[in-house]
Amino acid sequence: MSTPDFNLLLTLDVLLAEGSVARAARRLRLSPSAMSRALARLRETTGDPLLVRAGRGLVPTPRAMELREQVGQLVQDAEAVLRPAKKLRLKQLSRTFTLRTREGFVENFGPALMARIAAEAPGVRLCFVQKLDKDSAPLRDGIVDLETGVVGKTAAPELRVQALFRDRFIGVVRMGHPLGKGKLTPERYAAARHIGVSRRGLGAEPVDEALASLALERDIATLVGGFSTALALARASDLVATVPERHTGNLRDGMHSFALPVATPQFTVSLLWHPRLDADPAHRWLRGCVREVCAGQDAVS
Repeated sequence: MSTPDFNLLLTLDVLLAEGSVARAARRLRLSPSAMSRALARLRETTGDPLLVRAGRGLVPTPRAMELREQVGQLVQDAEAVLRPAKKLRLKQLSRTFTLRTREGFVENFGPALMARIAAEAPGVRLCFVQKLDKDSAPLRDGIVDLETGVVGKTAAPELRVQALFRDRFIGVVRMGHPLGKGKLTPERYAAARHIGVSRRGLGAEPVDEALASLALERDIATLVGGFSTALALARASDLVATVPERHTGNLRDGMHSFALPVATPQFTVSLLWHPRLDADPAHRWLRGCVREVCAGQDAVS
């Protein structure tokens, strides 16, 4: 079965509204002969004459009368679909967005982001899920709306990416820790007992590479799965945590943070989303909120 020409719906709607081939042609900016041909095609497609001559004019058949309201609604619905999106009304917006982030992002940026969302769009709910890997499938499949992280080689090439902030690794110890006093050398840092974060990506591998170039190696006393756990242990012990600075600002309150005694490269934390959501007004607004919240939160050393 061949696909019908949906352009005929608009033609039929105008013909039924005008009841005249000439007036319908003017309205659609067609020649009378082109409109007559379109009417002939409509008659062939529907199997009904639709408009028949009555004196000098045309009158609709019962089938045409039956179709008039239905066709008019179809045309209106089609125009609504093809029309640009309406202006976003944040106060009336009711929607749930899922954000996938590394540990520490919610704790550090979540309060300011939630306050911003509540003030501008109280009907919006944010669902935060933990980012355990760099698989792009959740974004591609629509399970996740936004994601933060360091863009790696495994990221899907079609994803949209926008930088949020630059970050670096720092050392963190409890107040009164011996490393908080005196000159911090690579040797003193390496000799202390450390907490290792086992997940790759934003892990502390660059620190170990920098120490290895000096023939030094950290004394890893324990391994944990995330930065907040590492900081909690460091807060209550003499262990040293090495964590991203911007990513853990609020988590380090009341602790002593220090620049590492070896050079490590900075890295960029970015916002990622699927291109199908690129033009969505509500999604665009949320992206702006995340960017501004991250930009407005300065590093705390």
